Amino acid sequence: MKIVSHEYKNFIQEIKSKIQSSQIKASLKVNEELLRLYWDLAKMIVDKQKESSWGSSFIETLSQDLKREFPSMKGFSVTNIKYMRKWYLFWYDEKSPQVVDEIFSIPWGHNREIITKAKTKDKALFYVKKTIQNNYSRVVLLHQIESGLYEREGKALNNFDTKLSTPQSDLAQAILKDPYNFDFLMLTQKHDERELEDALIEQISNFLLELGSGFAFIGRQYKLVIGGDEFRVDLLFYHVKLKCYIVVELKTVKFKPEFAGQLNFYVSAIDGELREADDNPTLGILICKSKNDTVVEYALQKIDNPIGVSEYQLVNQLPKEFKSSLPSIEEIEAELRGDGLC
Repeated sequence: MKIVSHEYKNFIQEIKSKIQSSQIKASLKVNEELLRLYWDLAKMIVDKQKESSWGSSFIETLSQDLKREFPSMKGFSVTNIKYMRKWYLFWYDEKSPQVVDEIFSIPWGHNREIITKAKTKDKALFYVKKTIQNNYSRVVLLHQIESGLYEREGKALNNFDTKLSTPQSDLAQAILKDPYNFDFLMLTQKHDERELEDALIEQISNFLLELGSGFAFIGRQYKLVIGGDEFRVDLLFYHVKLKCYIVVELKTVKFKPEFAGQLNFYVSAIDGELREADDNPTLGILICKSKNDTVVEYALQKIDNPIGVSEYQLVNQLPKEFKSSLPSIEEIEAELRGDGLC
């Protein structure tokens, strides 16, 4: 039923004034002004719904009237107005009414995705800040959310707190993930280290995206000659924010204590051969197929250099309802070999 009360007409006039005021400023800060407009409209709607007895048709009627009053402006569909309201209610806290300013710095589409998929403010704010820091497109943002970046970042076992100064330690821990998500690779379950390394280099853009911002690729199988003996580092990076080299070693088997010793040597060698006076200490990242956390913790206790240990995964876990209906990788491989043919 259409709302025609005097109170509603006054309310529409208030909203019209707000929109017209925003249009004047929009040419200067289009995105921020649009989002602040959405915030103010949502607040007006929520407050008015609390104090009035308007029914469920209110938003539908409001949408029709706004589209008629402002035919050249998009964003006044019923769905979008409901998102404005949801967005406002997600972030607004009566006990602490200070608005999180970062939400006005990212596009509206990003905001919608974040409040839809992140169930807590801490998690949502994490993705807002990541979007600002890394200039995520919406596609990349969705990938990071779906791959569980919030749950994975900074979670790898490491000894950074005892091997690095406090500011550097905190920054270094933040670049680690556990597990690393390599679902962009097309590998069978039975792959070796060379196949993994080759696949990562072929997909270097996706690999760098998964590693995170700041990683600059130096080389693969990087040659070190120490006292006449030759050694090869799997992957070598330089982190422009941490201002240090990062050695990445790949293992397609479960973690073994000797892996930490090998990486410790490579980190020392890079420090001795490449590190400049203004560089911070080199970091080591060991990425394994799997690990026993207790074994890793013991292995890192006597390691001299800063090292982190993580796992990697090739595919996301399937929902339970699909697991029984889809063949496993091993079953597919067996079928291709002919093992499953009559």
